[in-house]
Amino acid sequence: MTDSLVDGRGFRLLNVIDDYNRESLWIEIDTSLPSLRVIRVLEKIVEMRGKPQRIRVNNGPEFISDQFQQWCRERNIQLQFIQPGKPVQNAFIERNNGSLRRELLDAYH
Repeated sequence: MTDSLVDGRGFRLLNVIDDYNRESLWIEIDTSLPSLRVIRVLEKIVEMRGKPQRIRVNNGPEFISDQFQQWCRERNIQLQFIQPGKPVQNAFIERNNGSLRRELLDAYH
């Protein structure tokens, strides 16, 4: 998810949700979230929760990168990409993003 601060600077949120029980596992916030940063977050989650069978992601550059795809292959984690322009295929994340935007981000605008 991307948004901007009052001063116009942009930031990104990486939201990781368990697709089975809809538990929010992690929210990472920064001005940039490259693939190596995403990998570090996922390593922490794997350490805490164990390795997932698959990860559903959008087609962002951090997920289509060679580094991220190699990390998944090495761990035998299936990548499931949603179709471009079809956020409904990632409904739990989209709903979570909307709730975060309404309840947290909009409170400071």
